[in-house]
Amino acid sequence: MTMHSATLAIDETLRARRAAGEKVLHLGFGEAGLPVPAGVAAVLADAVRRNGYGPVAGSAEAREAAAGWFTRRGLPTGPEQVLFAPGSKALLFALVLALPGDVVLPRPSWVSYAAQSALAGKRTIGVPIPAGAGGVPDPERLEGALERARAEGAEPGVLVLTVPDNPTGTVARAEDVRAVCGIAERHGLAVVADEIYAELVHDADAARALPRAVDHLPERTVVTSGLSKSMALGGWRIGFARLPEGAWGERLRGELVGVASEIWSSLAAPMQAVAARVLEDPPEVLAHIAAARRLHGAVARAVHAEFAAAGAVCRAPEAGFYLYPDFEPVRERLAARGVRSGAELAAALLERYGVGVLAGAAFGDAAAGLRARVATSLLYGETEAERWAALRADAPAELPWVAASLGHLRDALAGLTRG
Repeated sequence: MTMHSATLAIDETLRARRAAGEKVLHLGFGEAGLPVPAGVAAVLADAVRRNGYGPVAGSAEAREAAAGWFTRRGLPTGPEQVLFAPGSKALLFALVLALPGDVVLPRPSWVSYAAQSALAGKRTIGVPIPAGAGGVPDPERLEGALERARAEGAEPGVLVLTVPDNPTGTVARAEDVRAVCGIAERHGLAVVADEIYAELVHDADAARALPRAVDHLPERTVVTSGLSKSMALGGWRIGFARLPEGAWGERLRGELVGVASEIWSSLAAPMQAVAARVLEDPPEVLAHIAAARRLHGAVARAVHAEFAAAGAVCRAPEAGFYLYPDFEPVRERLAARGVRSGAELAAALLERYGVGVLAGAAFGDAAAGLRARVATSLLYGETEAERWAALRADAPAELPWVAASLGHLRDALAGLTRG
């Protein structure tokens, strides 16, 4: 029996509580929380009568646009290397189905990687992340983990990397990406590089130097992305992948098209029109993403400060809108309040203080750890007007509704951790 995705489940739970009149601080779900630019909405409206299926891999127009998008980011790509799907999640599952072997994951990692592997009947091999940042396995532990997994009967075949990372909100160090790709090459692993947050690195200089697996293992690395995070179009379900050049990539493309043809047929035609426009990088879109990047960074830093003040250890946010605080330094205080695990930490924050977060165990972390994934992107406002104001604000954390949410969190953390 499969379980309801932890991220979707908490989103539904918190929205139901809010609809029932409860005061809830929603830090559990990674929805980008921003409005749709007028020009993008107009493209969708103009495409509403496009009701045919179209090619499985995507229209020529959309694939040309995606190829140009990758090429402008330093990764020369032809349209024949691009495949569209209803969300990058569908592509990730198709890759797990199409690529041979069991799946190697950094631990912690996004909730759906392990769940999708289980649905495909594959084992997962979790390897702890290095101290500096998440998204990749610790290179010093990866080779040994692969050898132990094989000794136990597993057949490692796919290495999943998330750069930038969900759940930690950090960017893997270049030397770690290079090292794990070297190990993947020696062990004959395919690499799936989930780069859905690549447009949301907070520092523009760091964004230009984003470490990429495809630079180190180009012939066996698949890059996945989409518009749910950078453009906050999660509900529109637009994902795309770049496959490698050469015989290996061509064989994989055939496998993926076969899977896609039996599961989703093709990305909805109006969404392909949206993708074709957005991926051309028009000025309106680039300005919107730049504003989103600034907003995500400012609010994530403000929330990070609250957790640090409460005594948690937490990597500083570098991209996207996530934090991964560890309450180990205040374990004794939490134990006095009946909190001894990540699940009990999340339950206490929700039931006692109306703050929703996800326990680290949902991301493959140790159940006894006092860690949680915190999403900051639903703090920008309840109305579209508030969200536009947050997007345009020089100091969004000082807006009344954002400041009130920060105060709610501060009070909750103080109540839970005070000596």
